[in-house]
Amino acid sequence: MTTEPDVNAESAVTPDSAVTTESAIPVLLTPLQARVVSVLYEKEHTVPDTYPLSINALMSGCNQKTSRDPVMTISESDVQQTLDELRRRSWVIESSGGRVMRYSHNLKRMLGVPAESVALLVTLMLRGPQTPGELRINCDRLQRFSDLSAMQGFLDELATRPQGPMAVLLPRQPGARESRWMHLLSGPPDEALLYPSPGARGMGGAPAGSSAAAQADEIEALTQRVEQLETELARTAESLRQLRGELGLAP
Repeated sequence: MTTEPDVNAESAVTPDSAVTTESAIPVLLTPLQARVVSVLYEKEHTVPDTYPLSINALMSGCNQKTSRDPVMTISESDVQQTLDELRRRSWVIESSGGRVMRYSHNLKRMLGVPAESVALLVTLMLRGPQTPGELRINCDRLQRFSDLSAMQGFLDELATRPQGPMAVLLPRQPGARESRWMHLLSGPPDEALLYPSPGARGMGGAPAGSSAAAQADEIEALTQRVEQLETELARTAESLRQLRGELGLAP
């Protein structure tokens, strides 16, 4: 089990912590803390009826096998310990929900960036480094961007914050067509990401052995988007039917 970072949320990012070397990047969240708060944010937007989350629902979201990179297997005690760490630092809020305690995130206040930037960071925390195209698709249920250039502006702001960067554009991998973005809330990138070796990527530019998983994630994101649009269309049709009935018009 990882230990709680020494850096507190209020003072971790300072003007002196700009990216000059890897060690200059502060660790705001451990990987497990990042998974917990990002799942809370995701579920707030995708299943609002069950939010704030119980510890069991949160554990299930942390251990999902799809839309997660890396895939984790976290016990209930791990989740509880992580929640206690985050609650003490005000990243998470605990509330009473009937017979069980429920938990909500405090990401927007703690990060101090626009909602669009929070959604991008959450998507990077949940799914690991991604190209701009992948990031726009995967982020759609949390925040819709009109086009890639609109999203790019928020990424650039995250990478050039005077108080210290929260995201970085990684060097393009051998054989890849695009570079990938990565969040910095859990510290600097691994050396393998900064200095990729030949053969580290698969045929399509994805990490060797992971192209099928990446394609499955994209298909899942598109399927979810289609389902969302179908639901919205059905609601619109029902509202129109009711309106026509109130006006005495034929169906």
